[in-house]
Amino acid sequence: MTNNTGNTIEKRQFTHATFFPLLTVLLISLVFILEKGMDWDFHKAGIYPRKLEGIWGILTSPFIHADFKHLINNLVSFLVLGVTLYYFYAPIATRVLLITCLLSGLILWVIGRESWHIGASGVIYSLAFFLFFSGLIRKHIPLIAISLIVVFLYGNMIWYILPLEANSEISWEGHLSGAFTGSISAVVFRNKGPQKPQKIWDDEDDDNEEEDDEQHLKQNINET
Repeated sequence: MTNNTGNTIEKRQFTHATFFPLLTVLLISLVFILEKGMDWDFHKAGIYPRKLEGIWGILTSPFIHADFKHLINNLVSFLVLGVTLYYFYAPIATRVLLITCLLSGLILWVIGRESWHIGASGVIYSLAFFLFFSGLIRKHIPLIAISLIVVFLYGNMIWYILPLEANSEISWEGHLSGAFTGSISAVVFRNKGPQKPQKIWDDEDDDNEEEDDEQHLKQNINET
């Protein structure tokens, strides 16, 4: 009975964790299908740094992608990291996602090259870095395990936040902005959401143990 109840709760928790990330993935996919199907060009819905007309892209750029490969790479990563965020950090997941999305977009608008920046990679970097550092900061074994899994799956992401010549055709500034906001969010939210369980000592048990020790000592003395 207890096992069935536990399984039901876990299934419900997993279903809840997949809802918002999956809804977002479907919305991004629909925007891409609409753009390509109608032969439209949505690149001006991206972020154009330091231009007023490009600041609105902070809200819309994560939904715009250059091609199918760009789309699939981002959707798979967002779904994996998003579900992980909502499953293990449910109480703060939406706040973390919205804050990192807006802040990373704003930083990109300030530091980016003068070009249109599109795609959800900044959000993905935010989630990856939040999950990594948050697990380490909280020092809770299940969350540390998530940190290690993130490193295993996405450890090579670190190379794409650097202004290398090989990264000249991608928005490394967007990646850097996401990595920064994810790391900062892990620190800001360190006392919210899941925490390492604290050991609670039973004083009554301790007192009983001390009394038993005293009686045992007296008995040994009398016998001597």
